[in-house]
Amino acid sequence: MNDLWSKTLSMTVTEDTWIVYVFLIVLISLTLNFIQKRFLAKIHAKLLTTNNPWDDALVLAAQKPLTWFIWLVGLILSIDVIQYDNKVPVFETIKPLQYVAFILILTIFLLRLTREIELVFKTSKDEEGSNKYEIATVEAISKLLRASAIITGVLVGLQTLGFSISGVLAFGGIGGVAIGFAAKDLLANFFGGLIIYLDRPFIIGDWIRSSDREIEGIVENIGWRLTTIRTFDKRPLYVPNSVFSNISVENPSRMSNRRIYETIGVRYDDSQKIPAIIKDVRDMLETHAEIDNTQTLIVNFNQFAPSSMDFFIYVFTKTTEWVYFHEVKQDVLLKVLEIVSKHGAEVAFPTSTLHIDSQKSEPVL
Repeated sequence: MNDLWSKTLSMTVTEDTWIVYVFLIVLISLTLNFIQKRFLAKIHAKLLTTNNPWDDALVLAAQKPLTWFIWLVGLILSIDVIQYDNKVPVFETIKPLQYVAFILILTIFLLRLTREIELVFKTSKDEEGSNKYEIATVEAISKLLRASAIITGVLVGLQTLGFSISGVLAFGGIGGVAIGFAAKDLLANFFGGLIIYLDRPFIIGDWIRSSDREIEGIVENIGWRLTTIRTFDKRPLYVPNSVFSNISVENPSRMSNRRIYETIGVRYDDSQKIPAIIKDVRDMLETHAEIDNTQTLIVNFNQFAPSSMDFFIYVFTKTTEWVYFHEVKQDVLLKVLEIVSKHGAEVAFPTSTLHIDSQKSEPVL
């Protein structure tokens, strides 16, 4: 192809015609760019009517890189025409940059394609309207693919410019050891983020807390260095990823049920009514629509307290939603209070009884 182009230049380009050639090349580049934009726009409009999102991603990723490719080819051809007639030395020195430009355009296309595919995975919904794929995992894989494309593009570009990749890699190995010692905390956070993506102890949107550290809130973002947590008083908390390798993390968002564990005290004067009260409370819980009867359900007399005879309830709700759980708990406690009152008993409160001897003591002489 290069030989054919060189022969064409040698036969047609003269001192008076090179300007015409450059004008024609620019005109052809403009025309091709106009045609490809209209063509891709029509194709994209048709692809939007299909259920396949992958062809949409490919077209969107190719739009700008294809425009740059056309203009790059036009620029290279124009430079060849000018160089053939004028013999400008500077054009020979920048010739390797032409190939680097092609590599750059290809790398940009791969980065755009990765981004579009990431958006497809993020916006994919199942039949219930929820995300079909885990967003944190999709973002992690996308970041790895983009990093791989950039590193590959840089290495190929260096090879094109005449640098030895083996030497670069060897220098990178030695430099990597030095950087590793200097930035061990940064690397620890990077691998901590990788472990979070792989093990998935929590994802974006989960409520997490740690008893080892004062960490509690909703996960907003999982980066390669930091995890952003929004505390319940709406303050952002930035936690280095390496911290999660050394602490225990509780994830209440993944609980299957919420627990109601309450102690109710009845007056000692109502001791004869406690068995009936306990029976009715148990029956109420077993028939309650929001109590999960497949889990542990306990209603038992527990202890003789200083001012009351205590029984406790130990049950689990079906809901795990924090606000609605408290509504269910309130309903259960009010029903318990109704049962106690129905039996003519009362809930005890701390009291003191003072016993006074009715016999008068003899005065001491």
